[in-house]
Amino acid sequence: MTHVVVLGAGLGGTIQAYELRQSLAKTDKVTVISNKPYFQFTPSNPWAGIGWRKKEEITIDLAPVMSRRDIDFICDGAVKLDPDAQVIHLQSGREVSYDYLVIATGPDLAFDEIEGFGPEALTNSICQVEHAEISGKNWEAFCANPGPIVVGAVQGASCFGPAYEFAMTLDTDLRRRKIRDKVPITFVTSEPYVGHMGLNGVGDTKGMMESIMRDRDIKWITNAKVDKFADGKVYVTQVDDDGTEKKKYELPFSYSMMLPAFRGIPALMGLEGLVNPRGFVLTDEFQRNRKYPNIFGIGVCIAIAPPEPTPVPTGVPKTGFMIESMVTATAKNIPLVIAGKEPTYQPTWNALCLADFGDRGAAFLAMPQVPPRNVNWAAEGRWVHWAKLVFEWYFMRKIRTGVSEPFYERFVMKLAKIHKLKGE
Repeated sequence: MTHVVVLGAGLGGTIQAYELRQSLAKTDKVTVISNKPYFQFTPSNPWAGIGWRKKEEITIDLAPVMSRRDIDFICDGAVKLDPDAQVIHLQSGREVSYDYLVIATGPDLAFDEIEGFGPEALTNSICQVEHAEISGKNWEAFCANPGPIVVGAVQGASCFGPAYEFAMTLDTDLRRRKIRDKVPITFVTSEPYVGHMGLNGVGDTKGMMESIMRDRDIKWITNAKVDKFADGKVYVTQVDDDGTEKKKYELPFSYSMMLPAFRGIPALMGLEGLVNPRGFVLTDEFQRNRKYPNIFGIGVCIAIAPPEPTPVPTGVPKTGFMIESMVTATAKNIPLVIAGKEPTYQPTWNALCLADFGDRGAAFLAMPQVPPRNVNWAAEGRWVHWAKLVFEWYFMRKIRTGVSEPFYERFVMKLAKIHKLKGE
């Protein structure tokens, strides 16, 4: 019997466990370790951040689902990984050994790198459903006494899509409440231009996003480094394309949400050869670590170099479909490695993103995600809003049923020529 452990139960880890259960022998054991008892559908957090979703609507208890799929589930936080001994030390004092490990932890949120930043300080967050719940309550209080809003992503951030989603959704909600005229909104981002997304743009995202923001009366500041948050103010330094200081801002706010930089979780920090200095897992083209070939990494926790340097540091986003391609490659490679063979399956890292703006939205397709690309497409319209709603329902259903990719999903993706594995 081979024991495969999946560390993390987010979008990547949960689906990874389902696919491993299908690809491994029935005698092999699959265990999932998560510091939360539930799966949270992170793409819905912008809606939860203004009260359009409740926690129970976008979370699923994992123990019953995992049990039905013959997957062991341990709700416990990882304190330290010992890759040489092949042991994970947990908060409860328990130790879990493994033959093969898939790291799918997601990130640690680096709010502490900026003074006054984060939900425990002066700003709101939609990175976790717990944060989004608090943000939703704060939003109601704000709407009772509206004022300026600052929203965006700080230096080192890599997940820009939710910042745009949240800014536009705030605008939509304010218009519905008929108080938009009382609320100036400023979008502050480390990106060199609006629509860069950490990807050098996708299609004409620059022109499209600038047009959308002008239409919604949202001002923006790019190449921005946040110096600190104070009570009711954010201090920002804008730089030129060569990195020299251009202008300083003191922006007042009554409500602010900015996405933080990410880093690896503390349990992985300092493991030379496994993670980079920032704590992200180092993987090869097969999602496997070179120093520890029995360890694979998927999702937001892996290291991906930016396509090019930017005046203010930006990271590379890891989108849902891109993560699913990592999952499928890993689920097919681990049985090969168990059998003493070399891995052969490579993920495409194709990115398909639906960004909802509360009434309309924007869709992006990048194949692969990092340039140069075979497909480079972006569009916007009301249909994206409805597509995001359908996707939420559909993905939650996949988690509840324990099926990672129904046959009809494979059929539709094949027709659209959007593949998870290279060579398909």
